[in-house]
Amino acid sequence: MIVIENDWLMVEISTNGAEVRKVKHKKNGLDYMWTGDKAYWGRVSPILFPIVGRLQEDRYQLDDKTYEMSQHGFLRDVVFEVDEQTTTDVSFTFESAGRFLHIYPYDFKACIRYIINEDSLIVRWKIVNENKVEMYFSIGAHPAFRIPLLENETIEDYSLHFIAATNKDVMEYELKNSLIHEKGMANDLSMIKLTSSLFVHDALIYSNIDQITLASNNSNHGVEVTFEEFPFVGIWSKYMDTDGKIAPFVCIEPWYGMADTYHTTGNLKEKFGINKLKQRESFQAEYKIRFK
Repeated sequence: MIVIENDWLMVEISTNGAEVRKVKHKKNGLDYMWTGDKAYWGRVSPILFPIVGRLQEDRYQLDDKTYEMSQHGFLRDVVFEVDEQTTTDVSFTFESAGRFLHIYPYDFKACIRYIINEDSLIVRWKIVNENKVEMYFSIGAHPAFRIPLLENETIEDYSLHFIAATNKDVMEYELKNSLIHEKGMANDLSMIKLTSSLFVHDALIYSNIDQITLASNNSNHGVEVTFEEFPFVGIWSKYMDTDGKIAPFVCIEPWYGMADTYHTTGNLKEKFGINKLKQRESFQAEYKIRFK
């Protein structure tokens, strides 16, 4: 486990998937990340690549060939190398080197960097196309935040607060059988009180959001996730049919891409929200989590 820290935060990151596993706030003593309890969901903050969400029938077509790939892709399960590390900063790299061509016919390099700045964690992604042709891909974050943070609270004591991108329409989407359906424009989206029923039908999904804060209405403890320029965001917790409650975490997931739509052609080049990189070029993005 790799550890970076400052006077505010201590962050533990696994080389498996370059996944943040723990964030402890030194000044208030709180642990903010989900524990990864497999009884609910065994991951904590996986990186989704080269797809986000599920493909229709878990397959896609590219240049007259059909490939199979499971939900969220494979990058979350590979072992990264540590490139550079300081007390407050660490960089991870993974090069595909032909190992996944049977399910994804491109070679790439993925660089993930984590930087602590006071009470915030900055996450930077860089994807390099190492092919002589254009590369098509999606990438997304999936951090799960523990709630409630205090023993005397329940999930109903928490709310989601939204800041939309300036001069852009916020669209809302829903999942049906793991496929995307557009619901329409989300008018006056500013705050949603947290309840288990929000996640009966899986994730809440929006476009053109710049920031979401998950915070207690009582203590104001919570997380502020800023992801300007990201086209989509998902909000998810695991709904338990057995008791009508959700798992004790909520994910706030900035995405460049999303699951297949109901009307997908199955062609990766035509996939809704897909990104493409010219040969030897790179894609870069970053988001920030503030722990309050």
